Amino acid sequence: MFKIHKKILLLIFVFSFFSQINAQENLIINTYNRSSESLNGDWKYIVDPYENGFYNYRLEAFEDQENPGSSAFFMNAKPKDKTDLVEYDFDLSDSIAVPGDWNTQKENLYYYEGTLWYKKSFDYVKNNQDNRVFVYFEAVNYQSDVYFNGKKLGAHTGGFTPFNFEVTDLLKESDNFLVVKVDNKRIAEGVPTLNTDWFNYGGITRDVKLVEVPSTFIQDYFIQLNPENNQQIKGFVQLKGQDVSEKEILVTIPELKIKEKVVTNKEGIASIQIKSKKIKYWSTQNPYLYNVVLTVGADKIEDQIGFRTIKTQGQEILLNDEKIYLKGISIHEESPISGGRGSTIEDAQQLLNWAKELGCNYVRLAHYPHNEHMVRLADKMGILVWEENPVYWTIAWDNEETYKNAENQLSEVINRDKNRASVIIWSMANETPTSDARNVFLGNLAAHTREMDPTRLISAALEQTDYQGNPSIRTIHDDFADVVDVLSFNQYVGWYDGLPDKCGQLSWKITQNKPVLISEFGAGAKVGFHGDKLTRWTEEYQEDLYIQTLKMLEGIEQLQGFSPWILVDFRSPRRVLPKIQDGYNRKGLISEDGQKKKAFFVLKDFYDNKK
Repeated sequence: MFKIHKKILLLIFVFSFFSQINAQENLIINTYNRSSESLNGDWKYIVDPYENGFYNYRLEAFEDQENPGSSAFFMNAKPKDKTDLVEYDFDLSDSIAVPGDWNTQKENLYYYEGTLWYKKSFDYVKNNQDNRVFVYFEAVNYQSDVYFNGKKLGAHTGGFTPFNFEVTDLLKESDNFLVVKVDNKRIAEGVPTLNTDWFNYGGITRDVKLVEVPSTFIQDYFIQLNPENNQQIKGFVQLKGQDVSEKEILVTIPELKIKEKVVTNKEGIASIQIKSKKIKYWSTQNPYLYNVVLTVGADKIEDQIGFRTIKTQGQEILLNDEKIYLKGISIHEESPISGGRGSTIEDAQQLLNWAKELGCNYVRLAHYPHNEHMVRLADKMGILVWEENPVYWTIAWDNEETYKNAENQLSEVINRDKNRASVIIWSMANETPTSDARNVFLGNLAAHTREMDPTRLISAALEQTDYQGNPSIRTIHDDFADVVDVLSFNQYVGWYDGLPDKCGQLSWKITQNKPVLISEFGAGAKVGFHGDKLTRWTEEYQEDLYIQTLKMLEGIEQLQGFSPWILVDFRSPRRVLPKIQDGYNRKGLISEDGQKKKAFFVLKDFYDNKK
């Protein structure tokens, strides 16, 4: 049930708790539509593998010292005279583009994992003297320490979610400098951990901007269709400022002729409950978005929100109470235009256009939160979305800080995207080995997610096993299968498990009365490499595997869709076979340079004929 008061109380606790552990400001929602000034472009950078700009020679952090001195890179120091010793200079250093990863921009940094310092200088004059200004990062991979005009703003952990810090009291009209220490080293306690099957791009990989807001402003809101009443729009608005109590907020949805005034409580939160019998429901065939306007004092924010319900009933998935089959594909966040980490709206548009051409009504954004362009465009294009927390393979399940990190990253993506109609599934993890500690870890994540957002479904990409020791029958034997709303699992029969004809020798027995999504299947193929269907890496092998797999999966009674692996070939240091992989995972239906493989058309034909 959509218990707004209980959820609000929890959100207050969550915001307060995570603000403390990350030393950052509470996230400002919908900077996508707010007035802002971009800090994208060329930034100066210094490579610092020994972290010489962060520690002195005794390995003591400069930021912990009362007088850090000129050796601290975040001071952006210059020699005072010809005798002064300063052993770095941002302004004489090389430049790098933001957003972007350093790996594909600088050949000598392709495999670099470690610390890079970024510096951006700028002038800024506020629109109103009483306004507040925040610096907002859409994502930095992985650990970031942020300094402004020589002062520490805070730190953030996690490579795929947004964060912001207030700079109002430090801001000058000229000669500001923003310094960011970025460290993408993989660590055992991290999320993800040491071992992944994608490229560990380092850097400020998404947009950076200055967001200026009134002294009291709308920090957050959650506005969705009530899952239990499709003629009621329900949610909350939260203000931030010195005086947030008893403030009147105007909620306007012009097309529905809605003008509703709500009043905040002493915490600055106002509940919303609006009835309307004229709502056009968002769907894959009609992705209808309403312009929702929130106004309080001098602050006015608009958002484009679709209203729909998503639920399960037995073995079915229901969108607006109608059964839907999810015709999907998995996607990594790599640019099909320039290579490297994808970040632009053009990157997102190309990937989603290919998905639509394939016949998809659904995409799995793996294995981490993608940039906001993806979900915003999915809203407009009528594509359903699975979003995933980067709890991947093996995680330090018993480590309390690892759990806090995972929960925080999950909270940040939920907070960012909770108003997107396209997002229907929050995924807790991918291919994690079962254990008691893992079950507690994922179970806590699921409970936390349901408290933050009771309007969407929960899943995870699990693994299949033999049924009662019979290798000819496959099943899902996993305690976490009892927790999820949608039972999803990866299977690679015909690639890692025998040859494609093995698909015809297997049957499936799924004991859970839940809808089933096959979150991954596939095979590697080098585009343009041809041969018979038993020759690995040929387009013909991949094509035959898709033909055989689709026949096999149709025999699963509960099957409600799938998201094969994967739309486009993507970089992975694990994939080293010369002349075939060359550093790429080749399971894509499209090559990294945009050429479609034969299996693309097999899946397209299946989707085009699937009702």
